Amino acid sequence: MAESLGLIVLAGLLAEALLRRTWIPGLVGMLLVGVLVGPFVLDLLAPDMMRVSADFRMIALVVILLRAGFELRRDTLNRVGRAALTMSAVPALFEIATVALLGPLLLGLGRIESLLLGCILGAVSPAVVVPLMIDFMERGKGSDKGIPTLVLAASSVDDVFVIVLFTVFLGMAGGGEVQWVRELATIPISIILGIVAGLIPGYLLYRLFLRYDLRPPRRTLLVLGAAIGLLWMERALEAIVPVAALLGVMAIGFIILEKEEALAHQISVKLKRLWVFAELVLFVLVGAEVNVTVAWQAGLAGLALIGAGLLARGLGTWISLQGTGLTSAEKLFAVVAYVPKATVQAAIGAVPLAAGVPGGEIILAVAVVSILFTAPLGAVGIKVLGERILAEGRHPAYRFKGLRESLGLPHAGERLRSRADGTTWKVIEERERWTETPDGPSPPLPTIDLRLWEARDGAPPGTGRTLTLSFLPGSTSFDREWEVLFDA
Repeated sequence: MAESLGLIVLAGLLAEALLRRTWIPGLVGMLLVGVLVGPFVLDLLAPDMMRVSADFRMIALVVILLRAGFELRRDTLNRVGRAALTMSAVPALFEIATVALLGPLLLGLGRIESLLLGCILGAVSPAVVVPLMIDFMERGKGSDKGIPTLVLAASSVDDVFVIVLFTVFLGMAGGGEVQWVRELATIPISIILGIVAGLIPGYLLYRLFLRYDLRPPRRTLLVLGAAIGLLWMERALEAIVPVAALLGVMAIGFIILEKEEALAHQISVKLKRLWVFAELVLFVLVGAEVNVTVAWQAGLAGLALIGAGLLARGLGTWISLQGTGLTSAEKLFAVVAYVPKATVQAAIGAVPLAAGVPGGEIILAVAVVSILFTAPLGAVGIKVLGERILAEGRHPAYRFKGLRESLGLPHAGERLRSRADGTTWKVIEERERWTETPDGPSPPLPTIDLRLWEARDGAPPGTGRTLTLSFLPGSTSFDREWEVLFDA
C-alpha cells in the first residue's frame, strides 16, 4: 500500500503541476490520474489501498470541511442565510423531478428507480465545490455579497437533504413500508443535531486552547481528531437518531473563529498545509472509483438525462436566488457552481445495484458518467467564471494573508527571540486593520499589529513588559529582527 500512496502523490502532483499552467483546475488532473491508475483501467493501485479508499477520502473531506468552517463568518452567513436555505433544497428537487420524468422514457427505468437515480444525481460534490469556494474566499472574490459562502453553505446542506430522500425511495424500491413524514422530519433534525454536535466540541477545544499553551500542530491534530470523532458518532447513532456529522465538522471551525479569530487563523494555516496531501488522496481516489467500462452502458441516453437534470437544476438555482440582489452574471456563477458531482455519486451510486433494485446496473452507469462529465466541466466552469464574474471585495481579507506570508509574520501563541538582545517574547495578540493613506484617493493599506509579551522565567502570563509592532506593505521582513522559536 505504501507504493500505491507514493504513486498517488507523484502522479497527482505531476498532473496538478501540468494543469496549473493552463486555466484548468489541478483537481481535474488528479481525477484523471485516479481513473487511469485505478482498478478499472491500468490497475496500478494495491487492493489494500482500494479497501481503505473510503476512509482516506472521508478524512480528506474532513480536512477541507474544517478549512471551510474556519472561513465561515457569522455576519456573512446572516446575509446569505435565506438564499442558502432555499438553494439547499429547490435545485435538487428540480433535478430529481426531471430525472424521474425522463428516466422511464430515456432509459426504460421504473418510476421509483428513476427517483432513486434522481437523488443520486441531485447531490453536489463538496469535494469539488468546497476547495474552489475557499480559494475565492481567501482571495476576497465575491466577498462583499458573500457568494462563495452562499454556495459553500448551501451545497453542504444539499447533500443531507438529497441523501435522506434517497433513503426514502430506496425503502420504497425494496417493497418495505416507508413512513414519509417520519423520514422527511429527519432532515431538519439531522441538520440541527449535526450543527450542535460540532459547536459543543468546538467550544470545548477553544476553552482548552485558552487554558493550555499547546503548540499549533497539537491544536490542529486535536481539532482533526474531534472532527473524525463526529463521523464515528454519526455511525454509532445512525439507528437511533440522525446526525449530519459533516455539518458538525464545519461548525467546529466556525465556533473557534467566532470566539478567537487569531487562534482560528493559526489552525487554518496548518490545515492548509495538510490539505496539500489530503487533496491528492481525495481526488485521485475518487477518480479510482470510476468504472469507465460501466460508464459506456449509459450511452448517449444517460448523458442526455444528466444534461436535462442539470438544466432543471440550473433553473431551480436561478429561482432560489431571486430577491438576493445578485446580478445575472453572479447568478450564472452560482448555477455553474452547482454542477460538479463526484463524492456522493461514488459513495452511493452502487447501492441500488447491491440492494437488488431493478435497473441497478443502469443507475450505476449513469452515476459514473455524471462524475466523468460534470466534475471536470464544473471545476473548469467555476474557475473560469469565478475569475471573471466575482468582484474583489473593498477590503479583501486575502491582502492580510499575502502580507503575513511576504513578511513571515508569526501568529498568536508563538514564541520569539529578539536578534538584538536575545530576550524571549510571546505573541499574545494579533489584529488586522486598514490604514488610510495620506494621498486620499489611494486605497487603504492592510496593516497587522502584533502585541508581544516578554516571557521571563517565573513571570505569570500577561504581567511584565509588552511591546506592539505594526507591519504593512514595505515593512522590513520579520525574520531580520526576530526568530520564531517554534512553528512546527
